[in-house]
Amino acid sequence: MTNNDIPLVTDPSQQPFAFAAAFNTGDPDMIERVYETDGVFVDGPGRPTTGVDRREANARMLALGLPITVVPRHVYVAGDIALLIVDWMIAGTSPDGEEIDVRGTATDVARRGADGVWRYIIDNPFGTARVE
Repeated sequence: MTNNDIPLVTDPSQQPFAFAAAFNTGDPDMIERVYETDGVFVDGPGRPTTGVDRREANARMLALGLPITVVPRHVYVAGDIALLIVDWMIAGTSPDGEEIDVRGTATDVARRGADGVWRYIIDNPFGTARVE
């Protein structure tokens, strides 16, 4: 699959689906396309990552070997900024036979770039979890 196969979106309500499409390629470089350069991925409650660490954190999620399903719950837009509340799930039997069921409700922030495309500036998949 090439970079052109992952649709980047001009409608913020479609951003979660762009992420899922990128994730479901199994290629962490595809996932990187849906983030701004300095975008943050929260690897777990209280653990923000960016850059190479963000790519590696997403690669760990990919290592589960299962696709992600997303269901946007709310999208609120103010100019070029959007808040997205998204239920997501990675579930099934992994390639090594382990039953996996990882899910959460993301609290994400996306920004429309000068090119009209929305990208994550904050991707917090465990957005409703408490920091312990």
